[in-house]
Parts: sequence; structure tokens; C-alpha cells
Amino acid sequence: MRELQRYLNDLIDRIIYLQDIKGEDWEGLPAILSELNSLKENFYQITEKTCQARLEAIDNRLSLLEEQADKTLTPYETVKIVRNPQRFTLLDILENVYDSFTELGGEGEINVDPAVICARAMISRRVGDKIYMHQVIVIGHEKGHGEEFRNGGSAKPWGNEKALRYMRVAETEGIPIHFYVFTPGAFPIEDYPGAAQQIARNLYFMSKLKVPTVAFISEGGSGGAEAIALSDVRLMAAYGYYSVISPEGAAAIEGKLKEGQRPPRDLVEFCARQLKITAKDNLRLGTIDRIVPEPPLGARRNDYQFFKRLRYEMIRATDEAVLRTKSLKAFRSYALKRKSEEENPPDEFDVYVRWELSDVEIEKLLDLRSKKYREMSRHVLGLKKSPLKNYIEKSQDLGLRVYHDLRYGFLKQSQKMIQRVMEDISGEGFAFLKQLTEPLKSTYDLLGTKGRRGRAKPVVEEPVIEDVSELYVSPLALEDRTVTCPNAEKFGCQDIWVPDLYGEFCGVCPTCGYHFPLEYQWYLSNVFDANSIKEFNAHIASTNPLGFEGFDKKLALARKKTGRNSAMITFQAKIGGISLIVAMLIADFRQGTVGAAEGEKFIQACDRARITKRPFLAFIHTTGGIRIHEGTLGVIQMPRCTLAVREYIDEGGLYLVVYDNNSYAGPVASFLGCSPYQFAIRSTRLGFAGPRVIRETTGEDIPPDYHSAENALRRGHIQGIWDRREIRKKLYEALLTMGGKNLYYR
Repeated sequence: MRELQRYLNDLIDRIIYLQDIKGEDWEGLPAILSELNSLKENFYQITEKTCQARLEAIDNRLSLLEEQADKTLTPYETVKIVRNPQRFTLLDILENVYDSFTELGGEGEINVDPAVICARAMISRRVGDKIYMHQVIVIGHEKGHGEEFRNGGSAKPWGNEKALRYMRVAETEGIPIHFYVFTPGAFPIEDYPGAAQQIARNLYFMSKLKVPTVAFISEGGSGGAEAIALSDVRLMAAYGYYSVISPEGAAAIEGKLKEGQRPPRDLVEFCARQLKITAKDNLRLGTIDRIVPEPPLGARRNDYQFFKRLRYEMIRATDEAVLRTKSLKAFRSYALKRKSEEENPPDEFDVYVRWELSDVEIEKLLDLRSKKYREMSRHVLGLKKSPLKNYIEKSQDLGLRVYHDLRYGFLKQSQKMIQRVMEDISGEGFAFLKQLTEPLKSTYDLLGTKGRRGRAKPVVEEPVIEDVSELYVSPLALEDRTVTCPNAEKFGCQDIWVPDLYGEFCGVCPTCGYHFPLEYQWYLSNVFDANSIKEFNAHIASTNPLGFEGFDKKLALARKKTGRNSAMITFQAKIGGISLIVAMLIADFRQGTVGAAEGEKFIQACDRARITKRPFLAFIHTTGGIRIHEGTLGVIQMPRCTLAVREYIDEGGLYLVVYDNNSYAGPVASFLGCSPYQFAIRSTRLGFAGPRVIRETTGEDIPPDYHSAENALRRGHIQGIWDRREIRKKLYEALLTMGGKNLYYR
């Protein structure tokens, strides 16, 4: 009878699971559940044979319903599968996929962050009669099965910092990392080290992590997922989801709902479909490499056949990452591919692959990782060129690189070397002559034939930068009215006449220094040398790669309003005669949101700065984050652009970031936040998430100055706050005093 009791309870769990996904009243489920509850109440009043027969009949009906549910599953119902407490978690994986593990950084509630698990684990493979053991570091989110202290898998900043700490351990010890993504998104708080800064640090480090990495995605929520998802091979659960934003969040934005309003179910379903969040969608978009099969309606915590499959897939993916770096790999790669075509996971492998890499293989691993991410999302921009044009452009790039390497690399370094040698010789000669002449000089002074003269102090001339010849005046200055400063009550500011405010005062309150927003054209005209701006890649245009309904019209309006094809302007310019490359995000085009076009333009600008040995400035007029209408094709710009920045900085470049107005979310948590030199115009607001998102996620209100530039400076996000009226001077000083030795003018 105990077996029948377990059978009965299992059927009840299956019905509840189905109700959670399809709805409580779907296809007569309440009636079946009522019948099972009746059986449970009268369990000992009926015979074992009768009970067995009734349970089997219900099982057959339920199996048909499960099959029907699986066939009619919607994208939003996939999200509900992932969120179900019966879904497998990282701890389930550690216990069933790996042979042994030791959790690092805490256990359970006694933890740096219970939402993030780091573990040292062993995973084995059988090849013939031999068993081979591999060491790995496992890093991932832990949602738990209903435990509140796990925070639903939303990592706090110190949780992501813990993940980074053990990435460093893995790199030091030279062992692969297996990442597991189970998060609806990062916990949006700015407490040190800050959500945005820490995700940016993780991405920056992972971009050149010197060990093979594999990521498995079950629930991938935007930037929180990317904090541990940049990897050589990216796998995704068949019933998982990976998205730029939750369907509910997208529905709130699309429906323009007020805070506290719940979006209607139809709108949520619509957004889930439009965002292309399923595994099949992401495989088609190219944001993942492979799908890991699951049983119908998704794997649960006791689906041991799934764990067997996952074990095989993680070993296989690590083998693939390693073999790509090898010179001799053809037969082993073929054996892996042939084995992968089997429907059921094999009990043994045909080959053994050692996971340690040599220095040469590490270089190849990093190169392949770079190429992999650089290619992501490019296919949606229509940038394919003819072989001839492609050859010409590559030849031009090669010529440009050779020219700058020769002029500012070999020749300049040789000149510096000769100069250093001459300085050493001159210094030695001066010291030698001084020893010879010192006695004569002392005697001469004692005789008093010549009065003592005070030594002339060296004159150090500070660099002077000329102002631009004609100050650009904002069109806002044409209005004949006055405005009140937001700080008037606090500082007693007088009303300001608009022509003065947006003209002579450059949008700055003369009493308290509050900075009113200005259009991006003001910066183009007043920061850079006259006639020095030369725009490039203006033809790269934002698209609607997901076919998001209604977004084509929004893009058309943005183009008409701005006369531009995307939210990013890339150009070469000069400040005080120093040439630099600039990438500017502008508010006028879709609130400065970043999609595939903006990411590609940023990467190409970064590469141009690297090749020509120019400083690289990212000027953020405004950014509202990643463009939700491009789904994961937008999210993937976070690791793509961060990787380009890392390669630029590693070659000795100077990467400056200047924020103006409002800057939030993905860009700040990746390719902007990883800069060692970040500055903000006074009155800027920046952070990971806006006030509304923080309130809805944490349930707590935040102070008005939570996202202020002063708070960002206090927590170490930025390195300084600049006055708009001095930005040209400040940038010039930064160009002279910051950065490495590889800049063309050093």
C-alpha cells in the first residue's frame, strides 16, 4: 500500500504542476484532482486492486493531458515552468551530475549570498574500462525549492563578487568553470560594490578568463544572467528561457502601466511571444550554441535521466572548448560529434580529453572566444559584403594597423629607447663632471670673488587649452520666459531667464550649480575642436530583428525625429589638438537604448581606437539600458562590447566614460562600468535600475538622491564629478595625464 500512496501523491503533484502551468481550470483538472483527493481520504476503505486500477486510469488520462499541454505550450507558460518550485536547481545538479563537491563561500543561510553557489567539484567519465576524474569550479545561481533566503536566485552585488573571486581561483589553478544560470535578474541595489559595477567587473574578467568555460542557462534574466554567462560554449535547457526582461516587465512598459498596476494576461503572453525567449528562439538567433533536451513539460528535481543527459552535455561541451585549441583534434572531434547524435546519453565516452591548456592553447582559446562574441548579432544588421569588398576592407585595416604600429610602435619606441640611453649617458656625465669640479667651485666660493646666486626655480607651464571659437547656443535659449531651479527651496535660487540659462550659463544654475539637461548637439559643438569631427559608420542602422509588433513604426519615428539611424554616433575628433575616437549615446533616439546596431558601432569604434592608438571616449548623453524590443540580441551586446573594451585596454589604450543626464541598466553594468576612468556631469543620475524597478523588486522605497552622481562617487562607481562648463578642459587634462604609454602622442 505504501507504493500506492506514493503513486497517489505523485499523481497529485503532477496535477498541481500542470495547473501551475496551464491554469487551475484547464481541461477538467479540478475534477481529476477532486477524484484523487477523494481516493486519498478513503484510501484504506477500498481494496488494493481497485485503488491500483483507478490510479492507473487517472494516470493514463493525465498522461494524455500532459502530452496535449506540451504540444500547446506558449512562451509564457515556459516561463512558468522555469519558475515552478518543482523545477531542478543548482544544488540538485551538484548532487546528481557531479561525483563530489565542496561548497565554497558559505552554506545555506550562512553565506556571503545564498543566491549564488560556488563549489569545487569532481566529474568523471568512463572510457572503456577506465574512469577519468576531472576537477572543475561550479558557479551558479540557486533558486531553491521555495526557500525565501535564496532570494529567488537574484544575486546581490556581493554574490557576484563571490563568483568573481572563485573565477580567479579557477584561473590560478588552471581548471575549467561550469556556470549555471538560474536567475530572473540581479538584485537591483547600489550598496557597495554596487549591482552595475560588479556585473561589469565580472564581464571584464570573464572576457579573458584563461580557462575553458561552459554556461548552462535555465532561467536567464538580462544583466543578472550575463554576470556569469560569458563563456566558450553556451547551453540552454529545452524548457528554459533567456530574455532581456521578464514578460511582465515588458508588458508594463508596452502597456504604459502605472506603478503597482498588474499587466493583463493577454499583454504578458503577447510580450513573451514577441521577445523570443525560448531555447529554440535563442538557438535561431545565435545567442546560444546548443539545446539540452528535457522530458515533456520540463525536468524536475527527481528526473535522474535528465541529470544523466546534463552530465554528458557538460563534459562534451568542455571537451569541445578544449579541442578547439588543439592542433591534433580531428579524430577526437569526430568521435564527440558522432556520439552526440545518439538520442540517449551514452554511458561512456569514446575518447578522453585532458582539460589542461598550454600557454599557446590559452591564447587560441581567448582568440576563439573573442571571435565568437564578435560575430553574435551581426547577422541581423545586413552587413554582409561581397568577397571583393571584404578583401579591400581587410587590406585597408591591415595597412592601417601596420602604419600605426610602425609609426607609433616600432619607430616611436626606438626613439624613446635612444632618448632614455642618452639621458642615462648625460646624467652619468653630469655626475662625473660634478665630482671633478666641486672642489674648484668650493674654493672659488670661499675666496668670495663672486657673490652667491640663488638658484633659478624651474618654471613649469601648465597646459593651456583654447576655448572653441564660437560657443554653440542651445535652441532652448530662444524662449522668452523664466524657469525655477529644482533646488530653489533648498538653496534660495532665483528664477532664471531662459536665454541666460541656456546661453551664457550653459544650462547651469548660477546659484547652486544644478545642471539642466541639454541636447547632445551642445556637446558636439562646445567640447571638441572646431571642424574636427569626422563621423563614421553612420550607415549602420537599428533594426527590428525579432519582428516585434509595432516597433518598425517606433524606429521610423526615431529616424525622422533625429535624422539618424541609431542611438549611437561614432566619430573621430580632437580636443586641444589631441585626436581621439568617440562613441556617443544620445537620448533623442529611443532614449539612448542599446541594440545590435549600437553594439556593433561601439565595437568598431573601439577597434579603430585600438588600431590607431587613439584615446577612446564613451560619452553617454543618456541611456535607458538595453533595447527590450531586440530581446537577447540586445543583451548580448553587454559581453560583446565589454570584450572589445578589454582588448583595447590590454593594448595600452585610454578608455574614458562620461555620463550626462540619466544612465541606467545594461550598458552601465558592462562596457561602460568596466572603465577605470568614469566621470559624471553634475546632476547626473546613474545606476543599475530605476527607482520604480527597485521599489517593485525590493519592496522598499529609496531616497531621492539614491542615484545621484555624489552617491555614485561615494561608492566608487565614478572617479569624479565635472561641471559642464569645464568639461572641455577636464577632458583635455585627462587625455594628458591618464592612460598607458601606447597612445600615439605619448
